[in-house]
This record gives sequence, structure tokens and C-alpha cells, in this order.
Amino acid sequence: MAIIDRIKFDGMRNGSEWLVYRYPGESFVAGTQLIVGEGQVAVFVKGGQTLDYFTAGTYTLSTANIPLLQGVINLPFGGKTPYTAEIYFINTTTKLNMNWGTSDPIQLVDPKYHIKLRIRAFGQFGMKVDDFRVFLTELIGTVSPQEVVNYRKMLEYFRGVLVMKVKSLIAQAIINNKISALEIVASIDDIAQYCQEAVAKEFQRFGLRVVNFHIQSINFPDEDFEEINKILRDKASFEIIGDQRYVTKRSFDTLESAAGNQGGAAGVFAGAGVGLGAGLGMGGAMSGVAQHMDPRPASSGEKICPSCGKGNAKSAVFCADCGTRVEPEKIKCPSCGGENVHTAKFCTICGSSMVKKKICSKCKAENDSDAKFCNDCGQQLEV
Repeated sequence: MAIIDRIKFDGMRNGSEWLVYRYPGESFVAGTQLIVGEGQVAVFVKGGQTLDYFTAGTYTLSTANIPLLQGVINLPFGGKTPYTAEIYFINTTTKLNMNWGTSDPIQLVDPKYHIKLRIRAFGQFGMKVDDFRVFLTELIGTVSPQEVVNYRKMLEYFRGVLVMKVKSLIAQAIINNKISALEIVASIDDIAQYCQEAVAKEFQRFGLRVVNFHIQSINFPDEDFEEINKILRDKASFEIIGDQRYVTKRSFDTLESAAGNQGGAAGVFAGAGVGLGAGLGMGGAMSGVAQHMDPRPASSGEKICPSCGKGNAKSAVFCADCGTRVEPEKIKCPSCGGENVHTAKFCTICGSSMVKKKICSKCKAENDSDAKFCNDCGQQLEV
């Protein structure tokens, strides 16, 4: 085995993303020169035990500066007597632009409006190696000679723990502090601080320190927001016009809605008539609705209109009486081109998924067709 007389790692050639580098050689002698760059620490390891370490500077190795290694080997030092040890370079600078995002929605009930929310969140955090001895102990045996372990690989290792922890913490912060969906933005800094304190403990076990933790967005689908808007509108109407008038208004709203839906008008009018004390007039209303319904029984093969109950020919696509579509819409399978009903999730011909995936322009990860943000990196997806 060749004897090393100069040990150095130029981290800049691998960019600023590198985290750990294992030097390819192991044998060196007295007088070997060790060069450690700024933002680096060189650690000598023997038998899985971290021994002497060196911060930025240039060193000539001797018994004076590697006493722990000398003690383990227990050989006389001098001349060409070789020492054998593994040498690791560790990046001690802070990495700030680490992205995180929830892979699937956080489902919880809004503590104020009592509706189900599907919350997603994403942001950034920064970290650095705080205790290189603990950190390296966890990695020894996983790093091959001349291999560079970068931050991306380290983030993949922690991604599952990080996302699971963050989802739980955000849910706890919202429920315990009774933060409604409309108040999340105002509380986002407090939630981020709460998450950082808990996440830091997980990283600390591996000798890493979380420098900062930011939440860039906590959002939920538009349909969830519309549910809250409906509650707020009803609440405002109730407060403005009063209790009894609000009940009366809602009854008239029901009648107006029923007038535009002939298929279900009879049942709605009956229910609304009782609420308004209009039982005497229900005979006429029922008679009017009945006039629009086809009294003939549907013959075999006829398509029955779901809106007015009219029977139509087998080849009909739209109802001849009211124009409602009676032929289910068809969509083509993206894999085989076969036709399926528009609600199909899997092709009835080839079995492939009918859901088209959205590809993230940043990390190229696949996402569901209705996703607005990438599950892996939090990047906003193209519409």
C-alpha cells in the first residue's frame, strides 16, 4: 500500500453541497502534511472510533498532534513507521436552503368552523454539523473511499422523520391554540417557531443543529375555503335580518331552488310547505309538477332522463324534452386510447390509471393531477 505524504480535500471542486468526504488512502508516516480548508474539519478514525481532529490550517503530523491515534496503535513513532487510519473531511459550514414539504394533506377539523380541512405546507430550513463526533459515528461504515456524501442524500435520510414530525406539529399547533383556517397566515411565524424547537431535537441526536426553520405557506383547497365562506355569509345574514326573518328567507330560497329542479320539486315543495304553513296550497304545486313528468312507463332500452324522467331513444345523447344529457360522457385512456365513462379511475380495457400525473418542473417528481404544489419539494405546479 502506498504511503501518503500529503492529505488534502478541495471541497470547492464538488460545489458547496458536499457534507462528508472519506479520503481514499489510509497509510501515512511522520512528516505527512495535512491541509484542512476553511469550513472543514479533518477527523482520524481507527476501528470505528473517532480520535484526533484538525480544524482549518496546515499541519505536519507527529506524535505531538495525533496523540490519541498513537495511543490506539501503540507503536514507536519515527522514521518510516507507518500509521493506518481512515481520514474523513466534514463540511462545518451552514446550509440554509434545504426545502421541505408535506407529501400528502394534513386532515383535521377546523376548531372554529368545524369543517374538515386538507392542509398542505412547505418551506425551508437550515442546518449544520454541530457535533462531528456524534455525526460521524452515525455514518461510519456507510461512506466508501472517495465518496462524497452531499446534503441532498442526507435530506433523503431525514425526509420521512421530518415530514411526519412537521405534520403532527402543525396539526397540534392549530388544534391546541384553536387557530381557524382564516387565522393561519397571521400565526405562521409562531407555528414555525414551534416546529423548529421540536424538529431540532430530532436532528440533535445525530450531531446536527437546525439553524432556522421557515414555513413559506400553509394552504388548503379552494373548495374548503368556500365552505367557510358559506358559513360566514349565513352568519352575516342571520345577524343582520334577525332570527325569524332569516328562517323565512331560507324557506323561500328552498322554494326558489326547487323551481329550477323539476325532478325533485315535489319533495322539496312538500317539506318547505309544512315549514311555511302553506299546506293548503300544496295540491296545486304538486299538480303543476306532475304535468312535467312523463306518465308512460319506460320501455326496454329507453334512456330515462335523470332531470325530468322523460323516456328517450336508445341512441339519444340529450333529453328530447328538457335537453339534459342522458348519455354518459366518455374519456379516452391515456395508455391504450380505449373509451371509458368520465368518472372511471382505471381503464376497463387495459387497467391503467386514468389520472394524468403532473411532473414538477424543479425536481421532476410525479404528482396527482389535482395537486397545486409538489409533494417532494413544495414547488408550485403548472396548471
